Amino acid sequence: MSPSKTKNVLDEGLPELSLRDILLPIFRHKRLVIGVFCGVMLLSALVAWGWAARYYVSSMQIVVDQSRSDPAVTPGENAAVQTNRPVTADQIASEMVLLQGPDMMRKVAATCGLAEKKHWSLSNLFLPEDPVQRRAAETEAAAAALGKSISVDEDKSSDVIDVKYGSLGNPETPACVLQNLSQLYLQKHLELKRPAGSTEFFANETEKYKEQLANDEEQLTALGRTAGVAAPDVLRTNMAQQVANSEGALYDARQAIVADQRRISDEQTQMAKMSPRTITQQSTNAADTLMQTLQSTLLADQVKRTELLTKFQPTYPLVVEVNQEIKETQAAIAKAQDMKYVNETTDRDPTYEFLQEDLAKTQADLASQRGTANALVNSINSMKMQMVDLNGKAVQQDALERTEKADAANYLLYLNKREEERSSDVLDKMRIADVAIAVPPIVPLIPAHSPVLVMMIGFVLATMMSIGAGVMAEYLDPSFRTPAEVAESLGMPVLASVPRQVA
Repeated sequence: MSPSKTKNVLDEGLPELSLRDILLPIFRHKRLVIGVFCGVMLLSALVAWGWAARYYVSSMQIVVDQSRSDPAVTPGENAAVQTNRPVTADQIASEMVLLQGPDMMRKVAATCGLAEKKHWSLSNLFLPEDPVQRRAAETEAAAAALGKSISVDEDKSSDVIDVKYGSLGNPETPACVLQNLSQLYLQKHLELKRPAGSTEFFANETEKYKEQLANDEEQLTALGRTAGVAAPDVLRTNMAQQVANSEGALYDARQAIVADQRRISDEQTQMAKMSPRTITQQSTNAADTLMQTLQSTLLADQVKRTELLTKFQPTYPLVVEVNQEIKETQAAIAKAQDMKYVNETTDRDPTYEFLQEDLAKTQADLASQRGTANALVNSINSMKMQMVDLNGKAVQQDALERTEKADAANYLLYLNKREEERSSDVLDKMRIADVAIAVPPIVPLIPAHSPVLVMMIGFVLATMMSIGAGVMAEYLDPSFRTPAEVAESLGMPVLASVPRQVA
């Protein structure tokens, strides 16, 4: 008979498996199953009410952000401000390492008394006998254990760091640990981000330059009082303009002097060739009146001679006298005929008078221009000396003003820096930094794990482990328990089987 036919025959002769046949190993090893179930449930109860009901976990969330813009500490007036930058994975990793710093773990362990709550262990035998050293060693051990117990994880989908810590016993312990850790972490973070002593430095520099600025202003005021001028540079500029104008006037005066000298010379030459008076009318006349008078006299003398000759001899003295008068009259008439009379009328020459007046005026102008030139020379020399003095005072004032402006600029610079540092200090006190505690730790009110849930999980585990124990015991038992096992092992059909209950 072939194997296939034999199998068919065996299968046909065996009864079908029932639910009881499947659960039979459990019932067959029910003591073991019940024992395992009860043991697991007891252990679950111990875990649920001895650990889960007393295990409290406190948590906090830290946001790594670049929202705060801190001015960089630079000597420039306008400090470079750090703008918002994306948070990198290296920055988050650095913050996570900073959170687990050993120094902060020691401080937290000492503040929250974790060394006092540590249970006795075999390692306590190796601690030093000195109380101080023993206390330090216990604190160090507690800090090391705390560093391993604190869970610091990064939220992959955001810039958030989750920090958790759990402990058995008092629920205030994990809250104390995380609260102190957050304060120390922010303080440490700010110490690393902010340079130490910057506020004091800028305050001292501000006061120093304030005093220097007041001293510079006092020196400027004293210079004005001692020099007698408030703005020597302005006076120097105005005086330079006046010197330029005076030099121009001096050149004009010298030109006028030369012109007046030439004008006087020309006028004197012209006047030397001219007469002060000029003939205005001239007439020439003979001695007509004299001739008429002499002829009348001659005629009268001739008439008288004629009358005398009628009465007297020619030798008569009266006749002789008359003859003599006739001869003289005739001689005078002859002489008068040779004489001529010239009548001339003269007046002042207007050109000569004009030249004379203009000469006097030009000479007066020449004296005035010479006086003006001399005065301008003296004035220019005096103003140049004053400009030299003002130039020295202006140089002193410019030096003081440059020093005053530099001190004023430095004072305003450090005043601005001081205010920036004060603002940063205020922000630091408010714990505003590149990181922020988004969710602060609080005292947990309920355990981290529900005891009921632990019991339910224990029930499921007890059930599965008890079933598994029954199945394993059935698998390790070498005896035949069902007709199918007998038929499979012997290779022949089972004709009949008697249940144990019937037997």
